[in-house]
Amino acid sequence: MQLKVKKLREDAKLPTKGHEGDAGIDFYCAEETKLYPRKRTEVLTGIAIQIPEGCVGFVWDKSSISFGKGLKTMGGVIDAGYRGEIKFCFYNTNDEEIVFEKGQKVAQIIIQKFENCDIVEGELEDSIRGENGFGSTGHK
Repeated sequence: MQLKVKKLREDAKLPTKGHEGDAGIDFYCAEETKLYPRKRTEVLTGIAIQIPEGCVGFVWDKSSISFGKGLKTMGGVIDAGYRGEIKFCFYNTNDEEIVFEKGQKVAQIIIQKFENCDIVEGELEDSIRGENGFGSTGHK
């Protein structure tokens, strides 16, 4: 499988993989961006991609950014038909401002095949779990 990539800005940094065989494709910040405390912020990459038909892109945190800096990506699904700029929405859980430098690795996308389905209204089959939701498997 190939992922076609287009720079929307001459100085945009192309996505990379940290190691051969890694699932995540790393994306970089196109400009210095301030992430204010307890606020959502859009982070631009200057990159557009063409996800193959039958696949979807899932946006995931970089562990060093989520765990190390307390930032969380939001949203997270990129459909194959989208051709606009890849943008990430971050929520800063901190009480202080965090700054992404231009060219800094900020998030990753995993490209995954999916099964397309038709949506059909009707009765649902019974299951062992039934309607038991949050906490239904118990707590330690």
